[in-house]
Amino acid sequence: MSHLRFGANPIRSTYLIDQANFIACHQWNFLEKLDVLARAKRGSTFLVNSPFDADNPAETWAQLPIEIQETIVRRELKVYAINAYKVARENGMGGRINTVMQTCFFALANVLPADQAIAEIKHAIEKSYGKKGAEIVAMNIKAVDATLENLYEVPIGSPDGAVRRQPGMPNHAPDFIRNVEGAMLVGQGDALPVSALPCDGTYPTGSAKWEKRNVAQFIPVWDEDVCIQCGKCVAVCPHATIRGKVYEPSELETAPATFKSTDSRDKKAFSGLKFTIQVAPEDCTGCGICVDVCPAKNKSQPSLKAINMQPQTPLREPEAENWEYFLKLPNPDRRTLDGTHIRTQQMQQPLFEFSGACAGCGETPYVKLLSQLFGDRAAIANATGCSSIYGGNLPTTPWSKDAEGRGPTWSNSLFEDNAEFGLGFRVSIDKQAMFAAELVQALREPIGADLADAILANAVQRDESDIYDQRQRVAQLKPMLETIDDPRAKQLATLADYLVKKSVWIVGGDGWAYDIGFGGLDHVIASGRNVNILVMDTEVYSNTGGQASKATPRGAVAKFAAGGKPSAKKDLGAIAMTYGNVYVASVSMGAKDEHTLKAFIEAEAYDGPSLIIAYSHCIAHGINMTTAMSHQKALVESGRWLLYRYNPDLIAQGENPLSLDSRAPKQGVKDSMYMENRFKMLTKTKPSDARKLLAEAQADVDARWKRYQAMVNLHQPETLPE
Repeated sequence: MSHLRFGANPIRSTYLIDQANFIACHQWNFLEKLDVLARAKRGSTFLVNSPFDADNPAETWAQLPIEIQETIVRRELKVYAINAYKVARENGMGGRINTVMQTCFFALANVLPADQAIAEIKHAIEKSYGKKGAEIVAMNIKAVDATLENLYEVPIGSPDGAVRRQPGMPNHAPDFIRNVEGAMLVGQGDALPVSALPCDGTYPTGSAKWEKRNVAQFIPVWDEDVCIQCGKCVAVCPHATIRGKVYEPSELETAPATFKSTDSRDKKAFSGLKFTIQVAPEDCTGCGICVDVCPAKNKSQPSLKAINMQPQTPLREPEAENWEYFLKLPNPDRRTLDGTHIRTQQMQQPLFEFSGACAGCGETPYVKLLSQLFGDRAAIANATGCSSIYGGNLPTTPWSKDAEGRGPTWSNSLFEDNAEFGLGFRVSIDKQAMFAAELVQALREPIGADLADAILANAVQRDESDIYDQRQRVAQLKPMLETIDDPRAKQLATLADYLVKKSVWIVGGDGWAYDIGFGGLDHVIASGRNVNILVMDTEVYSNTGGQASKATPRGAVAKFAAGGKPSAKKDLGAIAMTYGNVYVASVSMGAKDEHTLKAFIEAEAYDGPSLIIAYSHCIAHGINMTTAMSHQKALVESGRWLLYRYNPDLIAQGENPLSLDSRAPKQGVKDSMYMENRFKMLTKTKPSDARKLLAEAQADVDARWKRYQAMVNLHQPETLPE
């Protein structure tokens, strides 16, 4: 919510507006939950971005919630509407509606003569976007001209009650989520008494699923006849809104009429079962990445795939019903599921879902993958940054739990100390597990030798079956401890869960790992302790506005590097490999999803420090977020990003620990760099500097490739000392 004031004289006071002459609502879905007209003055103007077109203005009125209609009538408001997304799309601007809505404001608010205001807007566009290229300027100016043609006045009718405002959270949500978090979501958090808030600062997990943001104009629709069931759309979905399941045909007996299914193509693992891809229509952000990565083409209509975007509004109600039914279908047994291939691994339940990250976010697919693989036993230390905003921004969190109530524990510390924070998790967990094992040994006789020995013999727990079996033993142990008359039994009861493997993950961005938190990260990997570090490398400080980091590549324009970053990117992976006992992987989901999966599995299995550096595209790069995963592939093919794994365990087996998993660059860096505005804008403002930095960036890539080839050769078994 923004408060903007105009006056003939300078306004120097800081008060907010409580009687507004003009109110604009840029997202239609806000009307469904928020009292957007609470500050509207009698006779004021209301502008709304409506998904309904100007050829039927009465439809916009009919679709307004009755509470909004009543306020409009009672306060005698003038109402105007525009389908801003349609105007933006038709003029090549995708979902960017700021220029369209700004033009509407100056056309209606009368703070300046309309002709003068629009001329000033066009001048501002040329000044603001000129460095991004003439094409961007032309699109914005074209959108300005098209705006007034599509702006229309909404006829005021009688409130009819056909649509009503929805509560902040559904009525069937848990009490705390409905009454406390729901109040916060609709802007009523200040009215809550202190006693309503958690006294220890902890909040329940799995609350983002109740929000139902409905922000997407278009959502993906599955074509079961074209689908090859590869799982790629599920893997790359940044918000876990696309899911896949296999199930018995009998489950379809009570399915909704529009629920889609087909026979499973995997006759080895899922013979005789049905398969469904389902989308959560109210949680999807409409980024379209799933369509871009889908490899299955409709042979009769080559422009279509197995996933295609369609308008959300008519699909919302039936697909929401299908989604609820889909969730009730049983999840596959993790012990029998092949987690080494994307097509089957992606049937694991994500325990990170419906985050508020940017549509098409490059970070969240990695976080979701982590939650699918290890979420039921993960303890996550999070560095302040984007991952703290989409991970734990009040009032809701996307971190969730499974049907048994197990899920990640997540906590955010400071920006600079996250590695040490996570190391503390590991030290504490190890100590408590050690003490629990000592107590089991001490109580071996009353517990029973067979059970005690089985618990102690399975401390490592290498796979899902081992973990499941240990949980069963601990479940058997707990009630037994209540019957043992020994104070040590009570101690063990509080520590028994530590006998089951815990996976510690230290998560953050490149600003933390390469820069401000690097000293701590270096200390932690040098400790030799069994921690897993996930660095989501956006090559810039994404959360704080796009400042350059040591991960920013040469030639990129960012804050504090307005003339293009003059130095090369820091090689964090090479630094970590010098220790010799650190698992290191550099991955890119869009370039090679199964390589990414393999790295996560190997890193977690490695008994020591592991570091995964994951390329994460970002809206700050100035790219088309819909095709961002394809862009990741272009980066790898140009050599700007390398795929590799360094696994110290292979040394003892007489194998090369370093595997260079991407091929030699087959194209120059120029094409992939200039797909991004952060590089391209320098060609407009400082073309000679851009040419110089491009040549140096190409030299960086060439030298790095040769260096890594030499490192691979250096680690060949025949070159290693006996």
